[in-house]
Amino acid sequence: MATAANRAQIHISFRKILYATDFSPMAKAAAPYAAAIARRYGSKVFAVHVRSLNTYGMAPPESWPALKEAAEYQAKEQAAHLSGLFQGIEHQAIVDEGGVWETLSDLIQRERIDLVVMGTHGREGLGKIMLGSVTEGVLRRAPCPVLTIGPYVEIDPARATEMKRILFATDFSPASQAAAPYAVSLAQENQAHLDILHVIESPRAGELVSAPELIGGIAGRMRGLLPAEAELWCELAFLVEEGPVAGEILKAARERKPDAIVIGARRVEGDFGTADHLPWNTAHKIIAGAPCPVLTIRG
Repeated sequence: MATAANRAQIHISFRKILYATDFSPMAKAAAPYAAAIARRYGSKVFAVHVRSLNTYGMAPPESWPALKEAAEYQAKEQAAHLSGLFQGIEHQAIVDEGGVWETLSDLIQRERIDLVVMGTHGREGLGKIMLGSVTEGVLRRAPCPVLTIGPYVEIDPARATEMKRILFATDFSPASQAAAPYAVSLAQENQAHLDILHVIESPRAGELVSAPELIGGIAGRMRGLLPAEAELWCELAFLVEEGPVAGEILKAARERKPDAIVIGARRVEGDFGTADHLPWNTAHKIIAGAPCPVLTIRG
């Protein structure tokens, strides 16, 4: 059975990228990141907008042909706009009708998409961070990594593809172990500084985070996520903090100014519309508040 360190030696490539947009300001902000990554990796971009199924409601039947023609014209205009975002890059502009996740899922499976890039807002609602139903669905269900560009991202797309510093947050769960190869591969390819962070949310009674033996044990587990030769091609830092997980990760991001944050997120099956899974609530806060793009890998 492969160890986390062995898996971390896998080379990550993004041959096919899906850029999903609803033409909102946040979605538009993500387009330059998709384009920059595609240029870096020589990727093909599938730029996709999914429209609601046309239902003409109370419109009289005699007006339906004109409404259909108007919808088709708008779709052509939208497809042309998407193509304009990726000039000089191999791409396919797609404007389709139907359920958003169903359409995106079919494309991800059919084209074997390696990366989804999308913008997202972040707002408080009912005591938790809300990212929007489309973003929520993609993050929880997409079988490939998802790069989100939140409302507080401060770095430009060119810097995002160079990635001189990467922050990888791990809780040693299967999800974060699945994310480790991506963090390591990106650091290796970019000869980047890799900060590996573990946050202790609730230390046991009488246990101090500053205890040397505790810090040493956690650092040892973090080192176990890496191939033995990692220090030959990137600078490493092992960080252990205490406090709210999302808050400490965002604090580290503000202080260390990474070009990307890499996190793992637990697989969620079935209906998630009303579920409040703590790990996902934490991921939401990170994605919504990060000053840089966040790469989320399900595991």
